[in-house]
Amino acid sequence: MDRSLNSDPVTVITAHTEGRFQRWRICIGFWLLGLCNNFAYVVMLSAAHDILQKQESQNTTTPTPAPNGTNIEIGNSSNRFDCNPVSTAAVLLADILPTLIIKFTAPFYIHKVPYGFRVLVCFFTAVVSFLMVSFSSTVSMSITGVVFASISSGLGELSFLSLSVFFSRDVLSGWGSGTGAAGVAGAFLYSAFTQAGLTPQVTLWIMLVVPVILAVSYFFLLVFPPSFPQWRRHNVGHSYFRTVNSRERRPLIEEETDTDEDSEPSQEEQEDLHIGPLNFTDQIYVIKGLLKFIIPLSVVYFAEYFINQGLLELLYFPDSPLSHAEQYRWYQTIYQIGVFFSRTSLFCFKIRKIFLMSLLQCVNAVVLGFAVYYQFLHYPWVVFIIVLYEGLLGGAAYVNTFHFIHEETAEREREFAMAAASVGDSLGIALSTAVSFPVHQYFCSL
Repeated sequence: MDRSLNSDPVTVITAHTEGRFQRWRICIGFWLLGLCNNFAYVVMLSAAHDILQKQESQNTTTPTPAPNGTNIEIGNSSNRFDCNPVSTAAVLLADILPTLIIKFTAPFYIHKVPYGFRVLVCFFTAVVSFLMVSFSSTVSMSITGVVFASISSGLGELSFLSLSVFFSRDVLSGWGSGTGAAGVAGAFLYSAFTQAGLTPQVTLWIMLVVPVILAVSYFFLLVFPPSFPQWRRHNVGHSYFRTVNSRERRPLIEEETDTDEDSEPSQEEQEDLHIGPLNFTDQIYVIKGLLKFIIPLSVVYFAEYFINQGLLELLYFPDSPLSHAEQYRWYQTIYQIGVFFSRTSLFCFKIRKIFLMSLLQCVNAVVLGFAVYYQFLHYPWVVFIIVLYEGLLGGAAYVNTFHFIHEETAEREREFAMAAASVGDSLGIALSTAVSFPVHQYFCSL
């Protein structure tokens, strides 16, 4: 900023106001990116389940055989858990496996793809997913639509987490809160539209507005510096975000007037700050350092989704005024509310001990596992409290993991590190899927 501005109070106030306005634009932009990126992921399971259920009712009336030779029917009253057939396993796997593959591989090559192209891919794959699932006439077509949603969500998450390093740390709070809101908004809006009488097909057509909002938020709401590599990648480094004599990057928009310490680096100093891409050896070294974050995050999500996929449907209380479907729906809604509040908590406080949250989440899984087997819980409101706590732990682990990676990783490694660490939650979800369905099938065969 020109130092002559310091002599003009009106100009200084104007610049300060514009800076705050642009900061709010960026924060809101990342909030909307988080909301829209995770929205399809949340909605697809419910939508695909409804369509699969319709297709199954049209194509077959044969109940699913259990391992012990008995039949598990929908709403099977002969089983104490009132189990549904495990027909959505393929949908759940389709919703997480493409994301997992992308997160495992993309950090090693995605830096060659400009951010603008990545966002367009996310936009088009999300649109295709909504259209394919809405028009599906076969199970395989529905699954393919879910795969496209998973590609959009996985590519978007690692790209937007990497993108956050080009801005101040505040954007992670907006991103985390937006991803938390996606769970609440996705579950609520889909249920509200279908409850109002709209078919799943029409509901998905309406939700085509979500990918549009994602594209608008990125291309028109975020404020990028002139040298940002939007459509081509080159070694611009991060020199336009930091000062020469500070380890911290300069925020993209300054609220304060410049001082001698905040002056722009000279051309020679900027050239010295330009950073080339990491080579493969550097990337492996960074990943080894990230394991202290990735492993606890994976454990948190393993326990969390083992509860959600393997146990919650089995926690059925026949004496409750709520039906089985209503109990399960409230479990999921309250869980998403907990996730939203904890992912928004980064605005207020930070928690460094991620491993402690992974331990507490495992305790939740063990307690609810014993509750399913021994049936010592007698009221659904007890489970409501536990799943709210479960959501709080999961959301807090997510946002604090990426906050401290952003804070503790060297600048040269930060963009790669944010993308590589995003595999943690998806890995835990995928592993929990492999474990939770056999457990679910075992209880349903009793």
